[in-house]
Amino acid sequence: MESEIKIGKKIFIRNAGKDEYWLQDIIYENPKVLGLGDLVAVNKEKKQSSGGRLDILLKEPTENLMYEVEVMLGETDPSHIIRSIEYWDNEKRKYPQRQHFCVLIAESFDRRYFNVIQLMSLNIPMVAIQADLLEVNGEKILNFSKIIDIYIEPEEDEEDTKQVNEATWNSDSPWTNVNAKEIYGLLKDKHDRIDLRYTQSYISINIDGRNAYWLCKRMKPTSALFFSVKDDEKVEAIKKKFEENDIGYTYNRYKEFMLNVDIKSIKKNIELLNEVHAIRNKKVVEDE
Repeated sequence: MESEIKIGKKIFIRNAGKDEYWLQDIIYENPKVLGLGDLVAVNKEKKQSSGGRLDILLKEPTENLMYEVEVMLGETDPSHIIRSIEYWDNEKRKYPQRQHFCVLIAESFDRRYFNVIQLMSLNIPMVAIQADLLEVNGEKILNFSKIIDIYIEPEEDEEDTKQVNEATWNSDSPWTNVNAKEIYGLLKDKHDRIDLRYTQSYISINIDGRNAYWLCKRMKPTSALFFSVKDDEKVEAIKKKFEENDIGYTYNRYKEFMLNVDIKSIKKNIELLNEVHAIRNKKVVEDE
């Protein structure tokens, strides 16, 4: 007989007798709890040239990605947001050859600030994570949930997705066009109706009239590759493929995968990309 599902009650961390440093220590000792991939801790309370200290610096070693993490108990506020961006910018300027992500962690996000962060995330690679301390039958459980992921793109029927031409992208981000064409080349023989489409926000690989994949500009030579997978079984199969091949990725609340690609990584992982595409297009067969 299945165990009864228990209902938890959210309590604030300070009310449980813990402080911000306690939360920082937990994240620093086990960065994977944030759900941002296979991260490792680099530094804590890192002194900044502009004053202040960055709470936590994390790194994804395979892709050399850096995550500047600011932690706050209670509800986020403007100073938390500004400080997070300032420290992210400091580290980005110091190590411009790496990709950097601004991570805000709080127990609660006011609707106004949630909207502000979401707007900023269109131009700054920001992630907002809510830390929830839950009490279940006297036992306390800490959980982290991404509430805003990096570079969430608008739906394809939005007005600002009007098409532009290839020359626009070759002028602004030629490497993203190269990356898109490389992936298109992998898929073009698998589908009768497939083409590249250029919008202001992204380049899409359109299959059978739908955006199958779309790529957004990142720091040269990298692009952010997105694709949507809503079937839970397929999602788990794709996650397993990425993890077996040590590929960093995120899967957001809009049921979209995102990974950073460049021409080198695309060529290196041709077989993997073909396997992922096959999983996405596998027909779901119902049991007889």
